[in-house]
Amino acid sequence: MPDWSSIYQSLEEHGVRVFNDTVPPIPVSGGDISAAWRLATTEGHLFIKTGPLSTAEMFAAEADGLSELSRSGAVYVPEVIAEGQCEAMVFLALEWLALEPVDAQVEHSFGEQLAELHRTTAEQFGWHRDNTIGLTAQRNTWTDNWVDFYREHRLSFQLRLAADNGFRSELQGRGARLLKRLPIYFENTQPVASLLHGDLWGGNWGCTAGRPVIFDPAVYYGDRETDIAMTRLFGGFGAAFYEAYEACWPLPDGHHERQDLYQLYHVLNHLNLFGSGYLGRAVSLMDKLL
Repeated sequence: MPDWSSIYQSLEEHGVRVFNDTVPPIPVSGGDISAAWRLATTEGHLFIKTGPLSTAEMFAAEADGLSELSRSGAVYVPEVIAEGQCEAMVFLALEWLALEPVDAQVEHSFGEQLAELHRTTAEQFGWHRDNTIGLTAQRNTWTDNWVDFYREHRLSFQLRLAADNGFRSELQGRGARLLKRLPIYFENTQPVASLLHGDLWGGNWGCTAGRPVIFDPAVYYGDRETDIAMTRLFGGFGAAFYEAYEACWPLPDGHHERQDLYQLYHVLNHLNLFGSGYLGRAVSLMDKLL
């Protein structure tokens, strides 16, 4: 159980007062990585994440990523209220989101807003800090060339983890050949370093107060096609979203082939997080690419 008295004190230092102990925090379901709570305060409800000290960097990177997305002004993100350490745990306090059903108009707005987010760019690929994708470390070392970045800090990193986890014979030979072929997929395109959500599956966006909202990011600057590829991996996005995005900023030729390449990163990550149930999909994507 979190040390709520220490969390209350930290929140008050940020100008937020909790009502009192007669309105206890309410556990919130849905999180796989950390505990989550709804907390009533004088400023309205807050969403509180709590975790062990080992998650301190993960929480800090999430708060930093939300702030980075917010500064773009393109898509709504929950406000970061406070983060800190209390005894043997860490916490992150965010604006509470009253999520509503998503309709085609909201999806259309989100497509437009995501295209606008992607127009926020950097001179290099990466980010000023590492973060996590799920519970997996995600390296974001600034790199001049996108192919080099994606090879070393995305695919190679996951393939090394897979080898450490015992997935060798099916993946490593295919992986080595794919890494050598990587430049082929970019012969006719030069990606810009766009600000990315980084983990844009259907569970990490929604609607609040009639507008799209995104959360739980794995932020970095990279090829915008990676966000779009992730939206197609597990579903959760309708035709209105894609039509609006394409109308604002059409994807370049060859993006359908690169979609497999970008989905492979997330499938390998799921393999490393959740086990052999994702092995067949990883092998299938590699064979298709090769």
